Amino acid sequence: MSIGQAAEKAGVSRQSLQYYLMVGLLEPTDVTSTGRRLFDKKAVERIRLIKRLNDSGYPLRAIRELFMEGRG
Repeated sequence: MSIGQAAEKAGVSRQSLQYYLMVGLLEPTDVTSTGRRLFDKKAVERIRLIKRLNDSGYPLRAIRELFMEGRG
């Protein structure tokens, strides 16, 4: 699904989703040959998690660090 569709399903604004991408909280599931970023259901769940954590008081920087620890 497109950025707009993913944002709507996750309950965030398109601008918020673009910011999450910019700061490294999220990566698109796929990128088309024309550069269009696409997202799947798993990405939408991650967006929802980011929003819930942020709404509960975690700064985006701390959320990013949590995600980075999970990769290591």
